[in-house]
Amino acid sequence: MPSNPLSIEPAILYVGTPVVLISTKNEDGSDNLAPMSSAFWLGWRCLLGLGASSKTTENLIRTGECVLNLPSVAEVAAVDRLARLTGSNPVPAKKLERNYRHEARKFEIAGLTPIASETVAPLRALECPIQMEAVVAAQHGIGDDGPWKGGTIAFEVRIQRVHAHPEVLMDGHENRIDPDKWRPLMMSFQKFYGLADGQVHPSRLAEIPEAAYRSPDVDRARLVAAE
Repeated sequence: MPSNPLSIEPAILYVGTPVVLISTKNEDGSDNLAPMSSAFWLGWRCLLGLGASSKTTENLIRTGECVLNLPSVAEVAAVDRLARLTGSNPVPAKKLERNYRHEARKFEIAGLTPIASETVAPLRALECPIQMEAVVAAQHGIGDDGPWKGGTIAFEVRIQRVHAHPEVLMDGHENRIDPDKWRPLMMSFQKFYGLADGQVHPSRLAEIPEAAYRSPDVDRARLVAAE
């Protein structure tokens, strides 16, 4: 018999989400690369929650495009090297309070290899097993009904290209990522974790063919000319 739950007030509610490295272009043409974990996907759309004062937010508003690089557990050290760094100069006050410092050489500091994208200007991180080129479809404020109004922005981005290392693809399927091979880097309450091997229980939902969820955005993405 489980214990009765208690009413608690955690300062944050990052119960466990995949880490994303978002690459964007700065106004001078240089590259920004920033880790975040407030993201979720529906079809070929992704919702990103970002601080309004971040360089990534500034770049997304100005350019309307990015790359979502998904690191595996093997890239955890590279991700951690980007922690408490910002592309903003001067460093925003809230980040100064948390001992962030300005750094322009994000790819170099992380030790990741920048490679060209096909449909957007921001670069991809070669070492990340999954890379998604995306454009901004919509944005709106989060928490605008309270004292933090204007502090956080949600971006809806539409995926235009998906790149994946062959090692994470399902055998016999050129367009499916194998969840038994893909090991996303997870963040839970500001700490890094990985997934355990194998399923914990059979899934009835998995009995539905994956193709049944195919988004119309897939066909739309095919119409985007490669640069």
